Amino acid sequence: MELIKHPLNNLIILSLFIVLMSGISSAFAGTEHHRLVIQVSSNDPLTQKIALNNAVNLQKHYGMDNITIEVVAFGPGLGLLTTKSSQAGRVKSLALQDIKFSACSNTMKVMAKKTGKKPELIEGVGQVAAGVARIIGLQEQGYSYIRP
Repeated sequence: MELIKHPLNNLIILSLFIVLMSGISSAFAGTEHHRLVIQVSSNDPLTQKIALNNAVNLQKHYGMDNITIEVVAFGPGLGLLTTKSSQAGRVKSLALQDIKFSACSNTMKVMAKKTGKKPELIEGVGQVAAGVARIIGLQEQGYSYIRP
């Protein structure tokens, strides 16, 4: 068989074999791991509720071990992550269920300047320097993006 004796053909055959085997091993390993970032930049309670519903529904759909979810709030959407939010209890509960929440520090500084005090974040909520920059960084790491 002359085709296999040529070094380039061996490389092609080896590459095809590796691709085939990785596809087979993925099928046996179960589902792949998904990564999602959800933007919240609206102070509309319905929009905020939909964002949380999206996170919960996708976690149920893929399974908690098969998806990483981060909700990033900035601008008017930051209110979702403060102790004054109508969704505060739910955010705190979801943070305990491996859904990460990130508040924009830039927005917090602007709010502190306007009101004279920094907004109080819900327990379990983290801070990032800039919400939009965090979203860009996550997308560059392969996260899918949604904005309800």
